[in-house]
Amino acid sequence: MDIEVQSLIFEFIGGIGIFLLGIKFMGDGLQKSAGDRLRDILDRFTSNPFLGVLAGIIVTGLIQSSSGTTVLTVGLVNAGFMTLRQAIGVIMGANIGTTVTAFIIGINIGEYALPILAVGALILFFFKNQKVTAVGQTIFGFGALFFGLELMGSGLKPLSQLEVFHSLTLSMSETPILGVVIGTVFTVIVQSSSATIGILQGLFAEGAMSLEAALPVLLGDNIGTTITAILASIGTSIAAKRAALTHVVFNLIGATIFMLILGLFTSFVTFLQGQLNLNPEMTIAFAHGSYNLMNTAIQFPFIGVLAWIVTKLIPGEDSIIEYKPKHLDPIFIQQSSTVALDQAKAEVIRMGEFAHKGLEETNLYVTTQNQKHSEMAMQVEGALNNLDREITDYLVSIAAGSLSDTESVKHTSLMNSVRDIERIGDHYENIIELIDYKMSNKVNLTEQALEDLNTMFDLTLLTVKQAVESLEKMDREAALEVVQKEDKIDKMERQFRKKHIIRMNEGLCSGSAGIVFVDIISNLERIGDHAVNIAEEVLGE
Repeated sequence: MDIEVQSLIFEFIGGIGIFLLGIKFMGDGLQKSAGDRLRDILDRFTSNPFLGVLAGIIVTGLIQSSSGTTVLTVGLVNAGFMTLRQAIGVIMGANIGTTVTAFIIGINIGEYALPILAVGALILFFFKNQKVTAVGQTIFGFGALFFGLELMGSGLKPLSQLEVFHSLTLSMSETPILGVVIGTVFTVIVQSSSATIGILQGLFAEGAMSLEAALPVLLGDNIGTTITAILASIGTSIAAKRAALTHVVFNLIGATIFMLILGLFTSFVTFLQGQLNLNPEMTIAFAHGSYNLMNTAIQFPFIGVLAWIVTKLIPGEDSIIEYKPKHLDPIFIQQSSTVALDQAKAEVIRMGEFAHKGLEETNLYVTTQNQKHSEMAMQVEGALNNLDREITDYLVSIAAGSLSDTESVKHTSLMNSVRDIERIGDHYENIIELIDYKMSNKVNLTEQALEDLNTMFDLTLLTVKQAVESLEKMDREAALEVVQKEDKIDKMERQFRKKHIIRMNEGLCSGSAGIVFVDIISNLERIGDHAVNIAEEVLGE
């Protein structure tokens, strides 16, 4: 008996493992073949909540994981690409999209699992083209999903004979809340509602569980799947935490509503089963699908309320980097190129302030080595690249009209400044990579070197700040000061290099530390150069 029990347990846990691997592989493969298009779908479709729901369904259907979509969404909110309200629509859609897996399981192709696996593996191994291997990976994942299910199913078979299990499901159908708790806990452990619903489909198909007991577990599964988004939101911005919490609140409210009308819902599912002549797996899939559709339909009109609830639960100001430009309205280009240039300039100044902020965060990263600062700096870098594109496009459109001589001069100077500000972002990104290298290779800088870096950072920060201010007010005095400060930066770089060579000769610091140090100060010196270029636009040189 023991050997049997052991093999059953092994089949069951192995089955879950292969199933989860299958879902992950399938999702990754689809993600690779769809590439950045997924982010684009989310970014483009979310102008109104209804489209957000659609985007959520499409993306989740593709990557086979509501948690995956929610995590992507949390990331987009964190990066400032998406507002909380838009995110809520996507998360609702994600809940509907995740039911696709259950429907796939409902189509009984378990006996073909192994050949499907084989086809996927062959494609994976014999083709070098990335697009093709992504397809192979998807097919392999698809096969693994069914193979895992088959194994899980054979591990679950004897459960239906067990007395203990019978009494458990009986008490679950009598006290539905128990089912919800079991569903939630189990999904939190496995971190995939698709897997727990797959198991539920297996149990229901084996006759080990009545529909009355299975539905509450289904509601619990939907609550449990929100744990992934919560884990993903640790250490993110307030807005991203709110997006993750929305996922929880949405599913909690849904589960509560359906627990209150459980009798009705059960008879509805039984009615579907009879009318459509569904097999047990499909019955659960339809229950899962209709629950998420109805839940979204019920809560969709209250997106504003949901947003308000989570804002109350997680109070605070958003420290979000707004990726999108604020001043570039195409209307002005037709009406008045002067106004349009002013708008573009306002956006360039905003971009300049971002560059200063990014450099500040880089400085903090150098001193504290706390990942939080490098993430923030890289976010700002992303914003700089985005603004660089948008402002340049805007300026190009302005140039299509007729510009007076003074306008042309201003136009050229803005074009140049945008390029300089964007380069500042690139240089501080280099510094971050140098610090990452220093940390991963355990390279130590001497106290003296760190002190020198701080001194140079302070001066560079002041120079960049002043350059942006001089551009904003067209202040010649400030611009001249920038030029003087930049001379200082150049001298400082030469002086620190010399000091550093002396340290190396005295054996106080290692060669690799030397490379890191010299590269950082030369990046700072280049940032100074770009600041001067901005100041020279003001001086008209």
